[in-house]
Parts: sequence; structure tokens; C-alpha cells
Amino acid sequence: MIGVPSATPDAANPLRQLTIAQLRQRTSLKWREYPDDVLPLWVAEMDVPLAEPVARAITDAVARGDTGYTAGTAYPQALAEFAHRRSGWDGLATERTALVPDVMHGIVEALRVITKPGDAVVVNCPVYPPFYDFVTHAGRRIVEAPLGEDLRIDVGALEEAFRQARAGGRQAAYLLCNPHNPTGVLHTAAELTSVASLADRLGVRVVADEIHAPVVVGGARFVPYLSVPGAENGLSLMSASKGWNLAGLRGALLIAGPAAAEDLARVPFEASVSTSHLGVIAHTAAFRDGGEWLDAVLTGLDDNRRLLAALLAEHLPAVRYHPGQATYLAWLDCRALGLGDDPAGVFLDRGRVALSSGTAFGTGGGGHVRLNLATAPELITEALRRMAAAVA
Repeated sequence: MIGVPSATPDAANPLRQLTIAQLRQRTSLKWREYPDDVLPLWVAEMDVPLAEPVARAITDAVARGDTGYTAGTAYPQALAEFAHRRSGWDGLATERTALVPDVMHGIVEALRVITKPGDAVVVNCPVYPPFYDFVTHAGRRIVEAPLGEDLRIDVGALEEAFRQARAGGRQAAYLLCNPHNPTGVLHTAAELTSVASLADRLGVRVVADEIHAPVVVGGARFVPYLSVPGAENGLSLMSASKGWNLAGLRGALLIAGPAAAEDLARVPFEASVSTSHLGVIAHTAAFRDGGEWLDAVLTGLDDNRRLLAALLAEHLPAVRYHPGQATYLAWLDCRALGLGDDPAGVFLDRGRVALSSGTAFGTGGGGHVRLNLATAPELITEALRRMAAAVA
């Protein structure tokens, strides 16, 4: 096993409260996929203790024996209040929401309602790999609309993809990643309004994956897709999973715009009853009471973005990195290193650092890696040292 510096405990920064020894006791995917000599900076799990309000809500429920089926509207009410505080959005109506097990399963249920088998779903590549897997498994086909050179939505490419998807008069959907994973781009109100206008003109339904909405750079503001003009028939998926590290506590919300309310009635009953009651309790507590903890994480992530940029400039200056305004993910362009389409394989084999391979993110992902910044700065520093040594 290769030695790794331990994080210095910092009560103000949740990303610095756990040591490497404590993290290696975890049994979740991030820390069990690779041997102990590998630093895992790949899958979207955060190296943080559970937020105290969330932990308290779960333990209180267990103490009550409150482990039955989910009921009530506490979850959408908490999310609506959070959206008002953080985004100034008052359009989230609890009666236009439906519980789903998680965001990706909710996306599939939405696509099954608004499209038919064989219809096309447009995505902005490079994009979150499960978009490809889940859409294909649902019997729909992918049409790619590549991002622009600036990693933002290319409206021209999107229009071309919409027309291709609608060829023959077929139904089509656009699976929007907002904020975008892996680039960390935070879409603007103007960009999303252009998307809504284009989708309306060409008859494409929009489903927005907004799971990373709480994770934004200090001073920036997330714009919900359903908040922009023209998005009334859109659908959105939200949860506290990424903002509070709750992937293992299942529960998400499918949210309909005013003109899409009837679509919710066609979501199968089994989707909502498959949701974890403890998961709903956890997500509700996060949105209702976890704001102070989230702010501490966001401050730590800002520090980590600056640290990564400095370390790359010092050790791997050929790697291009544009810090995003959202998510805790860094998209690194390693093509100048001459490592081929899969530099993640080189960094793993030679440097014992696990990153997400860009090839899985679709067209435009070759030669890139995705690095998870939601960890202690000491681990990022050690990872960059190893990565530089791997290509020396």
C-alpha cells in the first residue's frame, strides 16, 4: 500500500474531517472498487461525514420504528422552499411532483411517458455515461448534440439534432444535464430560454436532470429549467443526492411544468412505492435543514478548484482545465499528453489514481478524464503528484 498524507481535521470544512484510514473503512463503491494502493477520485461520492441534520432525521426515524411506506408532501415542500431560497424560484408546486426511486430511474419513467420505443433522445456530449445506458435499455435511441468548443450548449448543433430526432414525425425528447456533468457548466437563463424556444418550435419534449443543482460556486445561482419562459411542458428530476452525498438513501422527485401535469398521472404506481422511506426522510431533512452544512462544503470545493488549477499549472501544465461553476467534478483535457483516448488507464496503471475515463462520456470524451474534487485537499495534492509521476 502506498502512503497517503492524512487530512488535517477542520471542523469548518466537511471535506477535511475524515482521514484516509477512516475513508477506507467505507464499503460503498468509491472506496471498494479498487485496491487500497489506489486513490479513488472517480465516481460521484463525496468524502464527507453525513450532515448532522440528515443523520439526526434518520436515527430519529429508526428510533421511532418509522420504516414503513412513504406518505405526505414534506419532501416536495422542503425542495420548494430550498428552490425559493437558493434560486428565487417559486414555480415548484407540490401537486405537480411525483416520487421516484432516484433521478435516473425517474428519467426513464419520464421518457416512457413522453416517447415510444424506438424514438430518439437527444443528449449534449460529452455527458454523464448513464444517459447512454439507461436510455438504450429503455428502448430509445441516442442522438448526440456535441457541446461547443467552450463546453457550452451549441444551439446550432442542438437544432440539427432535434431535426434528426424528429425525422419521420416521430416523437423525441431532449435529456438536458443542468448543471452539466462532466464539465461543471452552469447554464444561464438565456441559454435555457433558447433551449425551451427551440424545443417548442420543433416539438421536442425536455427532461432536465438537475441532480447537481445544489452544488454551485459561491456567488453563482442555479437556474431551474422549469423557471424559464417556454418550459411549461418540461419535466425535471431533482434530489439531495449529490449536494449531501445521499446516493445510498434513495429518493428523488419528478417535477412537471404547468403544461405537463397530466404526464405525472401516467407514471406507474410502482415507481413511487419503490422509493425508500428513509431516503425520503433524509432528502427532506437535507433540503429543509442542511443549508449551513452545504455552504461549508461549497466553500471547501471552491478551495479545491483553485488548488487543482495551481497543481496542474505546476505539475501537468499541458492539461487543460476550465473550472466549472457547478458540480464537484473537474473535466481535464489530457490530449496534449499523448496518452491516447484513455489517459485514465495510464493514470491508474502507472500512478494508482482512479479517475473516470472520458471515453464513457460519448463523442468528445476521448483524451479526457473526470476527477472528483469532493475530497480532502491533501488527497488531491497526492493524486496530482502521482499523475505527474505517471507521465514523467
